[in-house]
Amino acid sequence: MIAKIKSKTRHFILKKTGKFSHLKIKVKCNHIWYGNIYGGFYICPEFLNENSIIYSFGIGEDISFDNALIKNHGCRVFGFDPTPKSISWIKRQKLPEQFHFYEFGISNKSGFVDFYLPKNPEHVSGSIITQENIDIMKKVSVEMKSLGDIMNELGHKHIDVLKMDIEGSEYDVIEDILNAKISITQILIEFHDRLVENGNLKSKQTIKKLDHNGYKIFAISDSFEEISFIKENVL
Repeated sequence: MIAKIKSKTRHFILKKTGKFSHLKIKVKCNHIWYGNIYGGFYICPEFLNENSIIYSFGIGEDISFDNALIKNHGCRVFGFDPTPKSISWIKRQKLPEQFHFYEFGISNKSGFVDFYLPKNPEHVSGSIITQENIDIMKKVSVEMKSLGDIMNELGHKHIDVLKMDIEGSEYDVIEDILNAKISITQILIEFHDRLVENGNLKSKQTIKKLDHNGYKIFAISDSFEEISFIKENVL
């Protein structure tokens, strides 16, 4: 209850400041929140069934979103996270048979890169970009792959839902996805403009590019961080 009150308060403050005036619902789509407050997203469930393919990037220590998809639709969820703490956590869980985990992350190109760990050792999420929550002195080498390479490896031609919580890397990744013209129905993104330089401008530019490519906003979380897009031509 306290978390919900804080979320509503933040929503009211952010709306009044006008900082996120570029975030506007563009299409109507029945939607529901899947997952908990921390790890959830709005999703349009009517286009999902047991044959749907879900890619979930940025697992951390929370698969509430992924479990909700599996429970409600019986679909396969492919989860990805190169973070050592996340990998260790996943290995200790009893996972649904429809959940498939891979120990690498998504980037705009494939290869091994420096991955910076969080400043706070109690936190999970690291990043391949330098932003305020990471410690540049604490890094590990991790494998990253482009979405096109991942789909080729897993044998997928289309993704029904692409979820990304990737700590500021979303801007370069979305650029790569749009340039590659990858077939995706829904794209769910947690934007980290609060963490990166010129973040608000980058978010505006990325949303404009998504809109130009037919991905319209159908839902926005109370925090204005989790934004849900759907390909307009499926509606």
